[in-house]
Amino acid sequence: MTPKDLLTLNRTRRHFFRDCGIGLAAQSMLGAVQHHPAKIDHVIFLFMAGGPSQLDLVDYKPELTKYDGKAAPDELVKGKRFAFMDTFAKNPPKMLGTRHTFKQYGQSGMHFSDLLPNLSAVADNLTMLHGVSTENFNHGPAKLFMNTGSVRTGRPSIGSWVTYGLGSESKDLPGFVVLQSGPRGPRGGSSLWSSGFLPTSFQGVPFRSTGDPILNLSSPKGVGTEQQRQTIEALRDLNALEKTFTGDNEIDTRIAQYEMAFRMQTSGPELIDFSKETPETIAAYGAKPGAPEAAYANNCLLARRLVERGVRFVQLYHTDWDHHDDLTKPLDQVCREIDRASAALIVDLKQRGLLDRTLVVWGGEFGRTPMGEVREKGKIGRNHHIDAYSMFMAGGGLKSGTIVGGTDELGFSPAGNKMDVHDVQATILHLLGIDHKKLTYRYQGRDFRLTDVAGEVIHKALA
Repeated sequence: MTPKDLLTLNRTRRHFFRDCGIGLAAQSMLGAVQHHPAKIDHVIFLFMAGGPSQLDLVDYKPELTKYDGKAAPDELVKGKRFAFMDTFAKNPPKMLGTRHTFKQYGQSGMHFSDLLPNLSAVADNLTMLHGVSTENFNHGPAKLFMNTGSVRTGRPSIGSWVTYGLGSESKDLPGFVVLQSGPRGPRGGSSLWSSGFLPTSFQGVPFRSTGDPILNLSSPKGVGTEQQRQTIEALRDLNALEKTFTGDNEIDTRIAQYEMAFRMQTSGPELIDFSKETPETIAAYGAKPGAPEAAYANNCLLARRLVERGVRFVQLYHTDWDHHDDLTKPLDQVCREIDRASAALIVDLKQRGLLDRTLVVWGGEFGRTPMGEVREKGKIGRNHHIDAYSMFMAGGGLKSGTIVGGTDELGFSPAGNKMDVHDVQATILHLLGIDHKKLTYRYQGRDFRLTDVAGEVIHKALA
C-alpha cells in the first residue's frame, strides 16, 4: 500500500469539509455548540491593562470628595489586603476624592468625567456595570482571571473557548485575533490569549497594525504562488501521513496553520490597507496608519475590519493604566489615547449595521481604591482594588443606556446585585448562544469550563 493509498483511507473530517468546498468556516456556521439563539456573532474586547481608575472615570462619588484627605475608616479597611499600601492603624491610608469634573449623560444619566468626552457622548449605546469584583490584586494573576477564568497559567482564554465552541465565519483569517498598543505588552503575555489545553488552532493570533499583519508572512524573493502552493500541498500530505502513524491531533493544527498562512498572504495585506476607508472614517477614529502614537486608534479601526471579515473574537490590549503615584498627566494621556477611538468604534459599528451582532466590552483586570497612595512627595495615585470596579459593554442583546449594579457612597464595596468576573464571562458566552455551564473540555480526567464552578448570567444587562 502506497502513502497515497494510506492518505485516501485516513481522511480527516477537516479534509472532508475542505474537499467538499465547504471549509472549516462553513462547518462552524452549520453546527457548533450553540445552546440557544445567539444575539451576537462577534466580540471585540477592549482590555485596559493595568486597572483603570473607575472613580476618576465613570463611578462618581461626591461623598468621597467630602472625606478627601481624611484617614480611611478602620471598618472600611480592616481585614482587607492591598497590593502596595499600609493599612495598619498607625499609618492608615487617606481617602482621595476625584480631581475631575463629572456630568450625567444620556437618558440613563450615566456619569462620566471630563477625561472621557467622546465615550460620554455615546452613553445611550452603553450598558454600564458597577461593582464588578475579582479575585487577585496582582496584575498578572488578575489579567489571567479575566481572560481565562483562573489565576493560574495553562487555562484556555475566553477567545479560545469561543472559537472552540463556535468556530469562525472567516476562512482566510484566524478566528481569534489579538492587537496590542501602549508602551509595552500586558503582564502575563501570551498566556492571556493561549488556548491552554485546547487544540492550539484555537489560540489567539497576535497581529500588527503596520507592515505584514504577521511576521514572515510574505513569500521569500523568487518564490512564486504556484511553487508555494505545491510546497504547502506537499507539506500537508506529509503531515497527514505522519498523523496516520502517530495519531497526534496537533498535526491537524500544523496543517491548518500552513494553509491559513498561505491564504493570509492575500487577505492579510488587504486587511491592513486603510486606503479604501473614507477620510471621515479615519478622522473619526483618530487613526494614522503606520504611526506608533495612534496604535490604539489604528487597532480599533482594524478591529472593525476584522469582524466585517468574519473574525469571531478580537481582543485589544492597551497598556499603561497602572497609576499608583500620579493621577494627573499619565491618566490624562492614556484617556486621550483610547477615548476617541473607542467611541468611534461603537458609532462606526452601529452605522454599518454591525453593532446589533457584535459585542464591544471595555474594562481592565481590576479597579482602583477610594484611598490615595503616595509614593513620591507631591504626587498621589490609587492602589489596586478588587472588590468593586466598573466595566461597560455595547452591542446586540444588551439593554442600552442602562446602569447595572452599583457601589457604596465611597466606592469601596458593591451595592445591590453583586457581579464578578465569572458573571461577565458567562454573560458574554450567553450572548453568543452558549450556556457557560455546558461548554466544557475534558482534560486530565475532569471537565473544565471557562467559568470553573461559578458564574451567573447578568440578566439585568440583557434586553
